[in-house]
Amino acid sequence: MRLEQLQAFLAVATTHSFQGAAQQCRVSQSTVSRQIQSLEASLGVALFHRGAQAKLTLAGDRFLPRARRICQEWKSATEEFAELLAGKQSELCIAVIHSMCAAYLPPVLQRFCQDYPEVQLRVTSLGSDRALKVLRDGLVDVAIVMQNRFLTASAELVVDTLYEEPIQVLMAANHPLAQHSEISWDALAYCPQVVFKDGYGMQRLVQEQFQRRGLELNAILELNTLDAFRGTVRQGNLVALLPQSALQEMTQDPTLVVRPTEEPRLTRQVVLVTTQDRLIFPPIKHFRDLVQNYFDVQPLASPSSDLPIPSPS
Repeated sequence: MRLEQLQAFLAVATTHSFQGAAQQCRVSQSTVSRQIQSLEASLGVALFHRGAQAKLTLAGDRFLPRARRICQEWKSATEEFAELLAGKQSELCIAVIHSMCAAYLPPVLQRFCQDYPEVQLRVTSLGSDRALKVLRDGLVDVAIVMQNRFLTASAELVVDTLYEEPIQVLMAANHPLAQHSEISWDALAYCPQVVFKDGYGMQRLVQEQFQRRGLELNAILELNTLDAFRGTVRQGNLVALLPQSALQEMTQDPTLVVRPTEEPRLTRQVVLVTTQDRLIFPPIKHFRDLVQNYFDVQPLASPSSDLPIPSPS
């Protein structure tokens, strides 16, 4: 059963004439006849009484409302996709790691809302692994995450590198290690640590670093918000390994200090991930372009909500 057969059927049912249906469909009368014959063969019933007028049989009469619904659904679907391709998307859903939300995303979000005021922007802060899962499940359109090549190695995914940043040590100002200009990994192995919860890329990255050095990570507490890290570490005996972008506001807190690790320093890469098929829709492509343009002109160490973001060409 094909759409043109249903359209021919509806035209004959409306005009009561194969010739009238041919004029309405802008095809030859023989084409309409073949389409109706093929449709009847598929259904196994006659749909019209052939005579001076084409009248619906009992089967044709019962099939008529179904054919109308199918054609209406097809029309609605084509109109919906035409609107999507024209940029008329009702919402844009993004999953983003916490540090990106705090440090770099606000000016991009503001600019997108100015450019697409009719699109409802929905931003969810998630760990990298979870963000990539909801992207693959179709629950979000874009994920901004810590790179994990095991999870992004797929032909359907588009991965844009945004920036690379060092992992540094957060501790209380009165912590014994605060006297050092840089912190050795051996010293960190003796410190009780606060880490991100399971499923966050940062936890895996830190664990792998300790394992490569033959050391054991002394993780005694798992958290998932930067405010919780700040409040917990401030108490005095715990330390945390966090990315530079997560530490920028904390460096202004006199009760906390940030120190680099010894060389070679651990870094992480932050990427934007979406799928090939989503980039045909203008709002998604525009958001991706805005993020790329932001990091083309913005120094990583000093995010600014006042930075002008060039319109993507």
